[in-house]
Amino acid sequence: MTGETGETSFNLDDMSNPRSIFAICRYQGQPLGCGALCPLNETTAEIKRMYSRKSRMGVGSSILNYLEKEAINLNYSIIRLETRKINKKAIQFYGSKGYYCIPNYGRYIGRTEAICFEKNLL
Repeated sequence: MTGETGETSFNLDDMSNPRSIFAICRYQGQPLGCGALCPLNETTAEIKRMYSRKSRMGVGSSILNYLEKEAINLNYSIIRLETRKINKKAIQFYGSKGYYCIPNYGRYIGRTEAICFEKNLL
C-alpha cells in the first residue's frame, strides 16, 4: 500500500531490549497479525510493525490492547507511532483507539508522507 516494506524503520536487534515486546496473534497456528513495542526513551514507547491480516475480526484491536497493557507493565506512560497518510484505515483505527495526531518526531521529521500519533496511558 505504501510502496515500502518498513524494513528500514524496524531493527530486529531492538527486540533484545528488556523493555521491548514483539507480539504475534495466531489462530489455529496461522499468524493473523503482529505488533512490536520498542523504547524511545524512559517514559515513551513506540509501536512498530503493527499489522492485521484479517480486518473486522478484532485482531488489530487485540494486539494493540495487549501492547498498551504491556507498555503500562513496563512503566511507559506514552505510546507513539507512525503510519503513512495514504493508509486511511490505520489513521481511522488509531484515532478510534484514543491516539491523536502529533508533529512528526525522530526519523519522521520532514517526511511529508508520514503521520504520527500519540496516546497517554495514564
